[in-house]
Amino acid sequence: MAYAACAAVLLAGCASMPDSGDLRGVESTPRQDTQVRVYAMPPSEDATPTQIVQGFLEALTSDDADYKTARQYLTPEASKYWRPEQSTTVLSDGPGARADREIREDSTALTYTLTGTKFATVDAQQAYAPSSGHYSELVRLVKDDKSGQWRIDAVPQGVVMGKSDFQRNYTSFNKYYFASNVNVNGSSLPMAVADPVYVRRHVDPTTRLVRSLVSGPTSWLDPVVRSSFPTGTQLRKGAGPLTPDDRGVLTVPLNDRASEVGTGRCEEMAAQLLFTLRGLSPAVEEVELRADGGQLCSLTQDGAETVATRGALNQPDYLYFLDGEQKLVRIAAGSPGGDAEPVPGALGQGEQRLRSVAVARDERTAAGVGVNGQSLFVSALAQGATLGEPVLRSQGATEQDRLTPPSWDAQGGLWVADRNPARPGLYLLEQGAGHPIQVRTPGLEGRIQAVRVAADGVRIALVVEKGDQRSLLIGRIERSGPDEAGSSERPTVTVVELRSATPELEQVTAMSWAGDSRLVVVGREHGGVEQMKYVEVDGSTPDVPPPAALTGVKALTAAGDETAPLVAYSVDGIVRLPSGAQWQKVTGGTAPVYPG
Repeated sequence: MAYAACAAVLLAGCASMPDSGDLRGVESTPRQDTQVRVYAMPPSEDATPTQIVQGFLEALTSDDADYKTARQYLTPEASKYWRPEQSTTVLSDGPGARADREIREDSTALTYTLTGTKFATVDAQQAYAPSSGHYSELVRLVKDDKSGQWRIDAVPQGVVMGKSDFQRNYTSFNKYYFASNVNVNGSSLPMAVADPVYVRRHVDPTTRLVRSLVSGPTSWLDPVVRSSFPTGTQLRKGAGPLTPDDRGVLTVPLNDRASEVGTGRCEEMAAQLLFTLRGLSPAVEEVELRADGGQLCSLTQDGAETVATRGALNQPDYLYFLDGEQKLVRIAAGSPGGDAEPVPGALGQGEQRLRSVAVARDERTAAGVGVNGQSLFVSALAQGATLGEPVLRSQGATEQDRLTPPSWDAQGGLWVADRNPARPGLYLLEQGAGHPIQVRTPGLEGRIQAVRVAADGVRIALVVEKGDQRSLLIGRIERSGPDEAGSSERPTVTVVELRSATPELEQVTAMSWAGDSRLVVVGREHGGVEQMKYVEVDGSTPDVPPPAALTGVKALTAAGDETAPLVAYSVDGIVRLPSGAQWQKVTGGTAPVYPG
């Protein structure tokens, strides 16, 4: 099959297109190096209907900024009403197409059916979601009476392409907003929350990211975050493309909706921009916000970390795990091994043997589930701290039907699930104490087998067992109720809009947050072997190498700080994976955890 979308450096090598026959499910362009720019070929004067449909589909995969070439395959009226930015439909293979009747010389109108198997969608907010099922859409062509040329006069809204074309054309970035219902334990800084979106890789991603950030969060995240950009703020009309100068300073001109903001709020806006634009090339080292002809404020990357915090900025002091006597011990987070020391306080003394643990994010408190899985204990990590009575008990008949390993949120709340089939539930203990709050989980089908709360405190990862499958689901944490200190009323906590982060895995056995919007997961596809991989909260696969293979993984932990090595418990004991290296034995023991 020939290609109308050709790499600019290889343009002269494009083959001619076929003049008859149906289009079949073939990738429009083979997977290429992500730095290769691809541009579309306009229709030839004598293009057949098949060539028009084929050329249009291939033009959708090009790097034309405004799909100018793709529009040349449409009638003026169709081009006027076509909205390519409305959605992107990703198919497992490139779209196939067939003429709905035989093409005759006297034909003046034809329809083609586009077909394929859905893989994912990207909506108008640039939010990714896995998809499945059959894709079928009609394209109608007409022949111009005067020129005799064929053009498309009815086309589905949005664009459609195969998975490999999508991977070449689009890349994922995190926009950042602030958690609206989270007060970070021990900090007065707002907590930044990552909101992943997909933008076209080679079509001015900086300006597109800024526009997307200023326009507000995606619908799924919106109920639990806030933006410091005033409502109605946009880039100033005519602004762009946005490019940092030779000192790495990016000037962002805004409309007059932002002209009255104070310095504090402006710096929060700048911090959102700096977190969002981190990792772009060329690098943005500083942003300057302007409105109404004047400067509002400027902020550097280092300054952003004094305005707001985010999970990746929190570097753990220690790696924690259980030793051979099932008591809590620790080693320095970056240590390749050596002797572990018992944590100060009751959990490090062996007074209560443990099977799983979690350490608060400030590393001042820890929680542990007793060796039989029935009782949850909390104790300060301080000399002389006592254990006290369990803060929660399970009545499950067996160890497998009792408490999951616990997890701490950014507010100092302790989360755990009870796997008791007679009374399963998800529980939150505010500040790790008091009467447990039963968390509402509307729409949850199955039994929770593992719990991990994100560093941002507004998202939660759950491994849920239903039948013979274990899936990884991501939910949004919503809180309502009294804010007043000392109030006798209890807040209502709900996990809503659960969605799958690993639709291709049917048996998830271990998982951990591994960044602001990324998790590391151990699982197995249907009929496949166990694998370890990174996944994004939206269900997409990041464009990064998976961790080195490791067999027999029973637990794993990753820190928000991506420089800290991934740590797992496997048949070889506790092992670590430093960046760019292979797995290394750390020590004997079980249940390794970083804070959180």
